[in-house]
Amino acid sequence: MRALGLRTFCIGILFCVASVVASSAQTFTSLASFDGGPDGAQPWYLTVTQGADGNFYGETLFGGNDTSSCSAGCGTVFKVTPSGTLTGIYSFCALANCADGSRPSGLILGTNGNFYGATGDGGAHSSGTVFKITPAGTLTTLYNFCSQTDCTDGAGGNGLVQGSDGNFYGTTSGGGANNHGTLFKITPAGKLTTLYSFCSQTNCDDGFEPAAGLTQGSDGNLYGTTGFGGAHNGGTIYKITPEGQFTTLYAFCSQKDCSDGENSVAGLVQAANGNFYGTTQVGGIKTSCRPYGCGTIFELTPSGQFTTLYSFCSETACIDGTRPTSGLTLGNDGNLYGVTPGGGERGVIFEITPAGDYSVLHHFCREAGCTDGVSPLAGVIQSTNGLFYGTTNYGGNSSSCTSCGTVYGLSTGLSPFVSALPAAGKAGRVVGIMGNNLTGATSVTFNGTPATFTVVSSTVIKATVPAGATTGTIQVTTPSGTLNSNVAFVVLP
Repeated sequence: MRALGLRTFCIGILFCVASVVASSAQTFTSLASFDGGPDGAQPWYLTVTQGADGNFYGETLFGGNDTSSCSAGCGTVFKVTPSGTLTGIYSFCALANCADGSRPSGLILGTNGNFYGATGDGGAHSSGTVFKITPAGTLTTLYNFCSQTDCTDGAGGNGLVQGSDGNFYGTTSGGGANNHGTLFKITPAGKLTTLYSFCSQTNCDDGFEPAAGLTQGSDGNLYGTTGFGGAHNGGTIYKITPEGQFTTLYAFCSQKDCSDGENSVAGLVQAANGNFYGTTQVGGIKTSCRPYGCGTIFELTPSGQFTTLYSFCSETACIDGTRPTSGLTLGNDGNLYGVTPGGGERGVIFEITPAGDYSVLHHFCREAGCTDGVSPLAGVIQSTNGLFYGTTNYGGNSSSCTSCGTVYGLSTGLSPFVSALPAAGKAGRVVGIMGNNLTGATSVTFNGTPATFTVVSSTVIKATVPAGATTGTIQVTTPSGTLNSNVAFVVLP
């Protein structure tokens, strides 16, 4: 059965209390276990992503074929099918001196069907790389960090996001003009531009050492977090334009005893109401996780109005989870989903509404020997089939490694949908529409305006944004039913 949920009631803007509400059933499935070899080990905080072929792709921080440069392996890129067939498609440090990078830090699907990511180590200057990799496993290094004197271009790459202009945007944890990290733009061809160096303000009030990538908002600006610095040294939430204009929106620990949270090490997600949601690893009103608190879930408006939605460890023995290390995923029901590596049994999957109604969906380590996994550090994604997918850092049932982590699926009864790549574009732009069972589609509309389209495969349609279209839902009519996009497609002027 699904665990009881927690409904939060907010008093004023910044303080919330919880009460218990009932929740409905869901189905959890252990799909695969990492073996510590070619398919990798311990994904840590690296969330999987859905490919255009309907399979899932991700990275591990350890494992792989090379153990001479990294004793536990330098990390991998893997593929897993919805039915659970797990395959390693690339092992980092395959080149001499790890010129191809090591210790990957996140993977995204590009509009061309290839994947893009960064590494925190390795490369020509041992400071990380930006790379492209095909679904078949052919890797191309696009950029080597620390290519400039004193590493002013950054060092230690974090995750990427592809902007509506086709370029990629990301962060580094180190390097830059002040050696505290950077914000950068890189073209698909590999030309990198440093947009901002952290700790450029007095006392590092702008924050420093970001651990997560960026999110592009519906306004075209980029939003992110830092784990440290800010006016109260608890980290920050910031906005930066694609041209490099930087604004600090909120400084954590602005409230007494950091009840608003601190040390956000994950990215943000924007909901349909236009507000951003995220997590902090510590802080909050609960002090069970002494001395720093158990973490929070928060909401932020684009103008910077902050609300604490939930403080972890609000229930006895922290059965609701503690200290999230990953961000949230927006479901096609409008609710937000995430995980915590601690609390519950050995970590939980949770759901929270934008209003703050909180529910635990699954407790890990409920199977003998923790074969369902332990400690989910990486967040979940929602596939176009309606299910959620994620990884755990430990546990599993591999005969060669019983604690290398797992891949899992979770059904909450949500319906299939389609997803646009990119999620914004001008009239006349060809966009990819990903889904399931798309063969035989008879109609594609952008907020009600018919579009010309071509069915590429059962999982991909190519459609042209029609003249006169407005921002809103993409709808695809197939022989088995009508599918709506999970988020509104933004029609750019």
